Amino acid sequence: MANAAAKRIANQNETAIKTLKLGLFIPTFVSLLLRFLLRRNSLPPSKGSLAIYILTFFPVLFLSSYLIKMGTTRRDSVTGTLISYGEDLNQPGVTEWCFDILYITWACQIGSGAFGEWFWWFYMVIPLYAIFKLWTSMISPMIFGRSKVLPVADNPLDQTAPSKRQQKLKKRSERGDPRVKVQTGRR
Repeated sequence: MANAAAKRIANQNETAIKTLKLGLFIPTFVSLLLRFLLRRNSLPPSKGSLAIYILTFFPVLFLSSYLIKMGTTRRDSVTGTLISYGEDLNQPGVTEWCFDILYITWACQIGSGAFGEWFWWFYMVIPLYAIFKLWTSMISPMIFGRSKVLPVADNPLDQTAPSKRQQKLKKRSERGDPRVKVQTGRR
């Protein structure tokens, strides 16, 4: 069962890595194609447009190489069996944010090719989201003193009620069912 999960993660990682590798070239090609088809007057791109593209290309290159290195699967060269599936690229948190930054950058590259340089203003979503997360997780609780600790009664980890399986086993042991072995604690 664990091997099936590893194979599933490996297949997902390989698909994501293919997407990342294509993402380094396809948005640039599509942007230039859209400029040629829809906005011929913007060819060649202005110096400002090239500067924005180059400045945003470095984070894309860094994040793509980081995710590719992190998620690359290793297989045996002779048999092709899976040795390591790498880190799961579908995990929440930093990995998810890296993909979000990549997708926003690719959308801005394509959008600037289709609609104009003003489309790069959508790139401001990234720092605005970072400020929002910083405010809600760190600054606001420190200033206003609110904590996200659940009350004891609402704590989902508090399991005072027995599970259905435990209830079944208890009923079987009360009936004297031979399938249930009563274990006594030794001290």
